[in-house]
Amino acid sequence: MITVNPLEVEGKYFTATRVELPKTNLLVISNEIGYIMCAALDVDFFNENLQDRNIIAGRAEGVRTIEELLHAPLAKITDASKKDYGWEVGMTGKEALLKLT
Repeated sequence: MITVNPLEVEGKYFTATRVELPKTNLLVISNEIGYIMCAALDVDFFNENLQDRNIIAGRAEGVRTIEELLHAPLAKITDASKKDYGWEVGMTGKEALLKLT
């Protein structure tokens, strides 16, 4: 099953997507600028092979719900998210999302 819901975070709006897969879930919170995701996201691939696309993305590990994704520290981020939006490894998903303006 795929669930897509609007998500308001301190007056900013995002889309929360949950894809139920066998034995795991794919979790994404996004807007028109960038997104955060569970550990299914391969940040290294973006940084090494797609750097010309300037993808704004971060990955949190060990999360099972959208709420956990918001509050978990980001374990990896793309180079573009650091350069363009000031994201840092260790900031929460919520902190990172609020920088996307």
